[in-house]
Amino acid sequence: MNIRQITDRFFVAPQIEATDMQALAEAGFSLVINNRPDMEVGLDHASSAMQAAAEAAGLSYVANPLTMETMTPDRQSLQGDSAASATGKVLAYCRSGTRSAICWTLSQAGKVPADDLLAATAAAGYDLSNLEAHLRAKDADV
Repeated sequence: MNIRQITDRFFVAPQIEATDMQALAEAGFSLVINNRPDMEVGLDHASSAMQAAAEAAGLSYVANPLTMETMTPDRQSLQGDSAASATGKVLAYCRSGTRSAICWTLSQAGKVPADDLLAATAAAGYDLSNLEAHLRAKDADV
């Protein structure tokens, strides 16, 4: 697994395996958010298989399938609210981790200063500078 830390409790990763769920539970994760639509994966990575593996390991699981076209405010809220209500660390994954990082960042816009969001994602290896104008516009809400 290539887990990348965004905050002390929120992490993103490229595609994980169902067999990774037990290790995630042992590492203190309590929630896995799947941001990958089933149309992108085979049966072994389908949401139903990943959810079964997560729950067998004692993890909570949220399916939030994202494409750039479906990264709507309600999907962003689902990501942010799910992460905020988790009792432990949260891992969100997709093909590369980028959509997961973008969705979390957008869910935090207006709550966390743009500079902090961009620095956190950059430190994890995700250049989200293309979101800077949007994030700065939301800074008035912080």
